[in-house]
This record gives sequence, C-alpha cells and structure tokens, in this order.
Amino acid sequence: MPGTRTLSESDSKALLAAYGVPVVDERVVATPDEAVAAASALGLPVVVKLGGDAIAHKTERGLVRLRLGTADAVREAAEALLAAAGPDDGAVHLLVAPMVHGNRELIAGLASDPQFGPTVMLGVGGVLAEAVADVVFRLVPITRLDAHEMIDDLTTQALLGPFRGEPAVDRERLADVLCGLSDAAVARPELVSADLNPLIVQAGRPVAVDALVEVQA
Repeated sequence: MPGTRTLSESDSKALLAAYGVPVVDERVVATPDEAVAAASALGLPVVVKLGGDAIAHKTERGLVRLRLGTADAVREAAEALLAAAGPDDGAVHLLVAPMVHGNRELIAGLASDPQFGPTVMLGVGGVLAEAVADVVFRLVPITRLDAHEMIDDLTTQALLGPFRGEPAVDRERLADVLCGLSDAAVARPELVSADLNPLIVQAGRPVAVDALVEVQA
C-alpha cells in the first residue's frame, strides 16, 4: 500500500506487547552462535526465523524452521536462513522462540474500514479459517465488555471450550488481546493494520506467535 511501511515481526510484536497483547517470548540475534545461546536460554525445541523490515512473508519463502530440538539443528537452521537472505531484504536478523504447541488457532488484528475507521477483528484461524469464515469486528475503541461480546459472537463456540484434552480458552486473556489492539490503535494513530496470525491456544491461553504491523510511512 502506498504511503505505508511494514514493521519487522519483532518490532511488530514489541509495539503490540506494550499495550498488553500477549506475545511469545523470543530473542533477536545476529549470528548462529547467538541463536544457539538463545535456544539454550529459552529451552528446546525452538523455532528460528529470518527477520527484517523488508521480510513480511517468511513462510512462503521458506524462512521459518520449526521443531529444532538440538543445538546442532539450531546452528544449521540459522546458517541456512542467513544464507537465504537476498539483496532486497536489507538488514536481517534471526528470531529464536520456543516451539508453541496447541490444537486451536485464532486470528486477531486491526483493519481500517474506509467509512468508519479502525476496527478490531477476531476470528478462527488455522486450517479451519477458510472453511468456517468465522470472523467478528468492532469499531475502535472497544471496552472490555465489547471484547467479551466479540468472543461470544464467534459461531464456533465449541472451539473455545475444553478441546482435545486442553482446558477452555482463557477468555480474559483473549480479551486482553482485543483490548490491547484497540488501545494500540487509539494511542498510535499512524497504525494502519495489525495481523496476529496465528494466536495459538496453549493450555487455554492464547499467545501471538507471529505479528505483522503496518504503519503510515
């Protein structure tokens, strides 16, 4: 979009975390040795990604390595990712994060309606996203009551209850996500859009493992 720029994944998460959005613990590092040290500190297995302001679509380019369970695997992945960076990518870094597991994925974000302005969005993510198209919106700003109404308005309520041996989704923590997005939109008028995809539900608690924020240039 003309007149806008996309923040790196790490900067996107940092911006939203400042407003209470729960994001996965991660480390930004520059070298394979630092990636190994970060993985050791976080605990294996980990995910390693190539990051940078010009890198938005990592998965499509194969710039994500999952389920790395040994130091050697982390080092090899880090070396391969750095080698995959192209001239158009500009300055790059490595993101090292714990491997988050969950049977349910949600999506949340901010979008700008041409007529009404910024909106908060919540929907079902993962493999079900296209099949069920279960998405709700509210105009910014939202209250905590609005956030809970958004959660209640999702059609696939069964996914929010106890599921495959996991507890029900922590609705207060999910409300934190939605209110945090709204607060960010109010406090940062330059914010054009935000995409939390996916929010993985781990032990009932949603956490953003990826984020993409677009701001006015």
